[in-house]
Amino acid sequence: MTFQPNLLQGKVAYIAGGTRGMNLAIAERYAEFGASVAVMSRNPERCAQAQSKLEGYGVEALGIPCDARDYDAVAESMQRTAEILGPIDLVVAGQAGNFYAPAHTMTSKGFQTVIDIDLVGTFHVFKACFEHLRREGASLIAITAPEAVQGLHFQAHVCAAKAGVNQLIRVLAQEWGPAGIRVNGISPGPIEGSWGMENVASPHPEIVEMIRRAIPLKRWGKESDIADTALFLASPAASYITGTIIETDGGVTIASPEMSRFNSIDDLVKDPRVQRKS
Repeated sequence: MTFQPNLLQGKVAYIAGGTRGMNLAIAERYAEFGASVAVMSRNPERCAQAQSKLEGYGVEALGIPCDARDYDAVAESMQRTAEILGPIDLVVAGQAGNFYAPAHTMTSKGFQTVIDIDLVGTFHVFKACFEHLRREGASLIAITAPEAVQGLHFQAHVCAAKAGVNQLIRVLAQEWGPAGIRVNGISPGPIEGSWGMENVASPHPEIVEMIRRAIPLKRWGKESDIADTALFLASPAASYITGTIIETDGGVTIASPEMSRFNSIDDLVKDPRVQRKS
């Protein structure tokens, strides 16, 4: 085991968007290592299911239906978490909205919706948690995306929102650092089973292959990769890390389009241009 058992014993975590996907994987990882966990999402049924799943780890858990776009509702959910589970140590703002559309056909409402969920929602989660944090050692994490730094077709809304999230992370890390609060981000790459892979790429084998070839590590990410990154950031091993975006993406963000032609190091060294002597 990479991490010590009971690493998070006595800690309280709050995870927005924590009822499915990689955010639920983070919630489960925190519970596995001893933290009490509250998860929040708009779907009451998923909240109840997630709470039951987390309680299976032998920890206290809450599932709180809430919309991250509603600040008062988020603040109320934080208050409830603190009252039932205790002062909050770990916060993950993982709520997200997405759809694919060219900018010239995207409605203003559609653009605004993603900004409100991803960017404004992250601000709501972090602002609302501030008064309930156990200050020294508190860890805040926002789930961002490679689109924050790489423009992507049909993702104008997501690119704008996630770029804002990255800057929000950096500002809060500066403002809240003196209180002992760390603020970081995780930028996941292509994750197997994620919404994007299942709804956009998987129906098109050529897109799946194109994405796979673009990943320097030549494999899909797993939800456990993101959960382990979040566990590291929550641990004492990350006590001097703040204002940082950890790109847990297999190298996608720094990948060269030219290098995507190669499936392996053998392909690379056999290329005539590599073998040619200067």
